[in-house]
Amino acid sequence: MEDIQGLPENVLSNGDVYIGNFKDGLPHGKGKYTWFEGTIYEGDWEDGKMTGKGKIIWSSGAKYEGDISDGSLHGFGTFNYSGGSIYSGAWRMNIHHGIGRKIYANLDSYEGSWKEGKPEGCGRHFWSSGNSYIGNWKGGQICGKGIMKWVNGDYFIGFWLNGFRHGSGVYHFADGAYYFGSWSKGLKDGKGTFYPAGSKPPSLEKWHNFLGYDIDGKGFLSRTLSLNPVKEKAPKRGLKHSFSERISHTGISNPGGLSSWPTWMDENWGLSDPSREPSGDKYSHVVSHTSDQGQHNVLPHNDRMAYEREYMQGVLIQERLKDYKKLLHRSKEQKKTTVKEAKKASCVNFSESHRSFYLMLNLQLGIRYSVGKLTPVPMREVRSSDFGKRARMVMYFPRKGSQFTPSHYSVDFCWKDYCPIVFRNLRLMFKLDAAEYMMSICGDGGLRELSSPGKSGSIFYLSEDDRFVIKTLKKYELKVLLKMLPKYYDHVKEHENTLITKFFGLHRITINGRSKVRFVVMGNMLYTELRIHRRYDLKGSTLGRFTDGDKPKDVITMKDLDLSYEFHMDKLLRQSLFKQISLDCKFLESLHIIDYSLLLGVHFRAPEKLKAFLEPPVTAHDHGESSQGESTVPSKALMLVTHEPSNVTTTPGPHVRGGPLKAYSLGDSEVDVLLPGTARFRVQLGVNMPAQTSHKLVENKPESSEVELPYDVVLYMGIIDILQEYNVKKKLENAYKSLRYDPLSISVVEPHLYAARFKSFLEKIFHDLP
Repeated sequence: MEDIQGLPENVLSNGDVYIGNFKDGLPHGKGKYTWFEGTIYEGDWEDGKMTGKGKIIWSSGAKYEGDISDGSLHGFGTFNYSGGSIYSGAWRMNIHHGIGRKIYANLDSYEGSWKEGKPEGCGRHFWSSGNSYIGNWKGGQICGKGIMKWVNGDYFIGFWLNGFRHGSGVYHFADGAYYFGSWSKGLKDGKGTFYPAGSKPPSLEKWHNFLGYDIDGKGFLSRTLSLNPVKEKAPKRGLKHSFSERISHTGISNPGGLSSWPTWMDENWGLSDPSREPSGDKYSHVVSHTSDQGQHNVLPHNDRMAYEREYMQGVLIQERLKDYKKLLHRSKEQKKTTVKEAKKASCVNFSESHRSFYLMLNLQLGIRYSVGKLTPVPMREVRSSDFGKRARMVMYFPRKGSQFTPSHYSVDFCWKDYCPIVFRNLRLMFKLDAAEYMMSICGDGGLRELSSPGKSGSIFYLSEDDRFVIKTLKKYELKVLLKMLPKYYDHVKEHENTLITKFFGLHRITINGRSKVRFVVMGNMLYTELRIHRRYDLKGSTLGRFTDGDKPKDVITMKDLDLSYEFHMDKLLRQSLFKQISLDCKFLESLHIIDYSLLLGVHFRAPEKLKAFLEPPVTAHDHGESSQGESTVPSKALMLVTHEPSNVTTTPGPHVRGGPLKAYSLGDSEVDVLLPGTARFRVQLGVNMPAQTSHKLVENKPESSEVELPYDVVLYMGIIDILQEYNVKKKLENAYKSLRYDPLSISVVEPHLYAARFKSFLEKIFHDLP
């Protein structure tokens, strides 16, 4: 450095050497500091601290050049590791944080966003083998939406979780075949459609629009990456001793442990080369004679044909040959619901094209305001006044903002929060942290509207993390909920295992002084990391209780007459289930509530006899192509084991409060359900409940097969639709009769008879294990 040439060396007692400028006895300006063990810093100083531009060379051979603040790598700089890796980008307190590019010693590279030293956010990784991934990351792992591309020409567009394909996606094979479906932890799971090479699959344009870039990453770099340095002020750190003391006696300590720091940072982070999907046709012979008709001989030359397939944990359970034109027609029909029909069915009657966007934004603004307003209020027991007419929180949200509300992009609206103290206590009862609750509903990811309104005309939204369901209510439903709320609160407080819907907030939005939309926030009873293969809404009735047979069974909620099998459960688990069902039915009967349902979610485990055909899970951590040899298959689909809190995979959803259940088969001990190769869950009432069943698949199509298979299943359940009063329904029935409608179209049953029928039906489908 020319600025320090000719300046004398200052040799300290510990052997360190400083050459440079001083101010008030402290290094200031340009200077060079050499530690005794060989580390050298040359650059800017400020009041005895390494701050500004500089270069550090460690004795190990590692080198850094760039911004430094208060002795830490902070800002923008380039680090050359002793092992050969190079990182150039943003830093925060000695850690990669921000936008950066790293080239590893093995010639892999990552370019994108970093957080606390690990890739997080948008980024792209190139393996030296030629494979690549562009998309989202979290905690150093592929997580979120993205595209994996293999050097052989295969690629996958869709969702990932912890390095595994997880969620919906599209797999393109190098030979031109496509598979549109869903995955769970790297294995195909659920229904999908396979388009052989030579056929014409649906356009991938919507996937590219959703991702914001195409298969080659065009648009990704300009949208997400900029390696321009971003200035960020480093937090001040206190020092035990002044630099003047250190210089005069022992020299300057290596700030932030920099002398040893490159050792652990020099580890070659980087993902193992990802494997690709097995051949699209490899498992087509597994299921039945329908797939033995010569898939390669027929379909590659017929662009109108495709296979509908269903998988369970990588096992192909069912396959049907379908006419592609019919599939295309169905897809178009499903998109047709629409604005006119939604307006007729919906209780939302303002007609802007961005109606749903406004509603979601208003709801998020209101909930953020209400939760924030209540957070500083001390926790206390509810009082009778907390349920009264005055138990309301009202606020006006003008678009330009006000003294109490932020500006926003929606329309002016008035917000009303009903019984805020009661619902705050209910949330605390279920250990819902206020900040987590607010972020789940009001986070940047927003809410997701379900594809079609329910039969009642209600609109449903899901929170970003699927933990909460938000439903619009009719005026009379809101009145019923407010009327029953005191007794509901007491029931939920007394019975921690209640299966009844968990309510966490009740709100109303008024737009333009006229349009009023009422919302209730509920816990999602089917919240689980497992895939729910079938959903049922069970009332114990046969009147109109079936669904359209042409609709995919894994995406619709089916009804009583669609249920074609029974469940066999551990004796004590079933006993606990029906004890609580009886208590809940008695409670609803006391309030004259009818027409409620049991929402049942079923997760199937792959049948033992077909596990020999298990496709190996594909993860970003596997090496090379998938093995064509025998897979390691767990001996059991699931098993009950003694409860161990420390070994449980995940915490339950927001609708669960009770403790683990006891099982007769394990000597009345509290139990977990172990799903080998998947997870271990705590068994609670209505959540993670294991059972066994036999399912008979019978199709009416001539090309279909009939297969008899035993299944192990995991059940999720809860009692929903509890806002229908007998008196209101009776009035509606009488109105139908006066209009000469068939009175059976609204079948009204007295509360005690409805409860008896409901319980009787459930007793016929849930049995003790033999």
